Amino acid sequence: MQRYFLPETLSVGQLIQLDADTQHHWVQVLRGKPGDQAEAVDAAEQLVLLTLTSATTAEVSQALENNVELPIEVTVVAGLPKQDKAEWIVQKATEMGAFDVVFFAADWSVAKWPATKVPKKLDRLTKIAKGAAQQSHRTHIPAVRFATKLTSAVAAVNADTVVVAYEEAAKKGEDSALYKLLTGPDFPRKLVVVFGPEGGISPAEIERLQADFGATLAGLGPRILRTETAPLYFLAAVSTLTELRHGE
Repeated sequence: MQRYFLPETLSVGQLIQLDADTQHHWVQVLRGKPGDQAEAVDAAEQLVLLTLTSATTAEVSQALENNVELPIEVTVVAGLPKQDKAEWIVQKATEMGAFDVVFFAADWSVAKWPATKVPKKLDRLTKIAKGAAQQSHRTHIPAVRFATKLTSAVAAVNADTVVVAYEEAAKKGEDSALYKLLTGPDFPRKLVVVFGPEGGISPAEIERLQADFGATLAGLGPRILRTETAPLYFLAAVSTLTELRHGE
């Protein structure tokens, strides 16, 4: 069933005016008719069932239960990548359950975002996140932000735990930090995971993260992952270890 995100808080029995984007997609693209139904997520991230009543209005028919969010709020903090990789990261990380996505100007980032272009880039990435959230039937749209400094990007989240996906740790044989973190009795409820850009994360950045946030360095297996695939590996691991049943 089609899912939409609506800007207001909804209640059962309420008759609502459809916003322009929802109206266009439901009525024009999908050729919706009165009586047709769709799911909607409101401003409070509540899931409801809508029944189309006219070309411009719908009734909130009932509240729905749907727990699809990861049990850990994972904020992906990624060094600014080249080309259109930021779009890929936002889309796929949203589909895989990321809570928010923050890009930062890393020491070794080749790509640069001039201050004058940041609002336009974030606007596009926010639209991509919304589309991916609708497609994957989530109830939360990840916020997409940009920070000029790594420490400010991490500090703004106020997470329980900070993890750095660090290639050098994997090369030295580190293969248990992530598993222990996610399967222990006190696994975090709010987590930041930091990824470097194509050139990797610098030693100076590692030092700052460990000194300021007590960051854990975690390997993501013996293979070298691209900057755009490493976040997906991490999110898949979180889902596997916290959501799927293991012979229970």
